[in-house]
Amino acid sequence: MPHALIVDDEADVVAWMAEVVQAEGYTVATAQSLRQARAQLVRQTPDVLLADLKLPDGCGTDLARDLDAPSQVELVVITGHASVDSAIEAVRIGASDYLTKPVDIERLLAILRRQPQTAELKSEIGELRADLREAGRFGHMVGASPPMQSLYDKLARVAPTSATVLLLGDSGTGKELAARTLHDLSRRRKFPFLAINCGAISANLIESELFGHEKGSFTGADRQHQGFFEQAKGGTIFLDEMTEMPPELQVKLLRVLETNTFMRVGSTQALPTDVRIIAATNRPPEKAVAEGKLREDLYHRLNVFPIQLPSLRERGQDIELLAKTFLQELNRTEGTKKHFSPAALKRLHETSWPGNVRELKNYVQRAYILADEVVEDIEPMQPPTQAAEQDSGVLVLHVGMTLAEVERRMTLATLQHCGNVKRSAAKMLGISLKTLYNRLEAYGAADKAQAVVPPAANDESAAA
Repeated sequence: MPHALIVDDEADVVAWMAEVVQAEGYTVATAQSLRQARAQLVRQTPDVLLADLKLPDGCGTDLARDLDAPSQVELVVITGHASVDSAIEAVRIGASDYLTKPVDIERLLAILRRQPQTAELKSEIGELRADLREAGRFGHMVGASPPMQSLYDKLARVAPTSATVLLLGDSGTGKELAARTLHDLSRRRKFPFLAINCGAISANLIESELFGHEKGSFTGADRQHQGFFEQAKGGTIFLDEMTEMPPELQVKLLRVLETNTFMRVGSTQALPTDVRIIAATNRPPEKAVAEGKLREDLYHRLNVFPIQLPSLRERGQDIELLAKTFLQELNRTEGTKKHFSPAALKRLHETSWPGNVRELKNYVQRAYILADEVVEDIEPMQPPTQAAEQDSGVLVLHVGMTLAEVERRMTLATLQHCGNVKRSAAKMLGISLKTLYNRLEAYGAADKAQAVVPPAANDESAAA
């Protein structure tokens, strides 16, 4: 039977928490000071330690240093004086969760019910760090360079906790892969992982996607809809491109983080939620706050444990490792045995990859399609534009062009005009950098599909 130690200087808090914990099948010991708690630790090491941050004779987190095997004990900090600094400190010294007074009973129950997985989880993460790193992999991520090893250390430390994580890095550095790795190495891994791109969904729809809506709450709402905060119960929500979220919705998200409750669109009933939030952005969050794109109070709520992902130019030999990994995946999918020539590998190292891992992957796919058995030294393909338009900066459009073709030509011409600097092109087009990358990826996929269609099929399509 698992054992819990509850440490709090308020007798009524200790009493009701002990009753809840016992009802979940734990044996319970209690203490109202550090001195009493240390005496209980000598008698029996708990599986779960629920400690108030402020005690009459010190700080509850001091107890972590008195544990013989801290990695085997679930430390949960409880406080009536919540702050970002105290949350970060709690995670740093090994706390797996952080509760504020008055303690929400549903969150407490969720912690208690997940606890038996903790020792196994930390053991599994240790094995990953020892074994998979040698092969250049950690969870969903590939790379063996020092910057990636440092990243793995941070992911491994924060994954078993419930701390909110903010992933920072350029587009294409693998922020969603990092988020999925955090989820898969957490106690929430048996529950859903749901990702939403805050910049790819209209402001009118994103609130319904996150919080759900009631039947009849707006035109077209012909049934009740459960949002991500209901669908992901017990799991993880990944908010990609956080700074693109509409300001009015940021206020509602802040309330969810503060109260662990939300309301469906068209409802006045608050519903409890138990999810972990992982957010990501490719722009400096401080700059987004200064520009009014991100609320400062929400930024501090999300910035409990920030992690910076390294760009590809910082990762050295990972370029070759990643390229070979992508080629192996294509060989496995297509049943082929293509490989890089020495010249192609040399070219990979000499090429600048401002689009990061995503651009490298697209290059490998294009080179694979054009190769027979050996992937030779092929120049990275540039978006096609007409020479006259490049020189003049004028784009000629013809009556009868589809809107999709107009958008494509305008996007590629603007990118060429900006010297292939994607951030400048996105700004000129009035779209987010993420949207530009999505467009270019779609164009590349269309070009790839066109390249593998036999000439006869092209002629037949044209005739039709």
